Amino acid sequence: MNLVVLIGRLTRDPELKYLANTGTPVATFSLAVDRELSKDKRQEAESKGQPTADFINIIVWGKQAENCANYLKKGRLAAVSGRLQSRSYEGKDGTKKYITEVVATRVEFLEWGDKDNDIPAGFELVDNDELLPF
Repeated sequence: MNLVVLIGRLTRDPELKYLANTGTPVATFSLAVDRELSKDKRQEAESKGQPTADFINIIVWGKQAENCANYLKKGRLAAVSGRLQSRSYEGKDGTKKYITEVVATRVEFLEWGDKDNDIPAGFELVDNDELLPF
């Protein structure tokens, strides 16, 4: 079974490209995912300059890639599920390079911006308790 589920913050804005031969959209970004550490262990690691988060490369395809590029931004919280993929290629200098990344099948936007213009089309903020049925 190859299943990955992550929740973290984007370390950079998603980069959207389209494949030359098919026009298929593909977006890449990375998530900073906190490691499960006790408060003491976290403080100890931080004081020694050791990482307390892992930085995971994400790749997403199709319409979901376009949505990620349009609505996700650096620092926003997102959940990603998909599969782990390892691949290699030859670098410009002739050395073999290895990449491990998550190929996302689902991306959930867990945080929106605080500006009205960051809300996706078709959604609106509701600030009137009379409109809510509960």
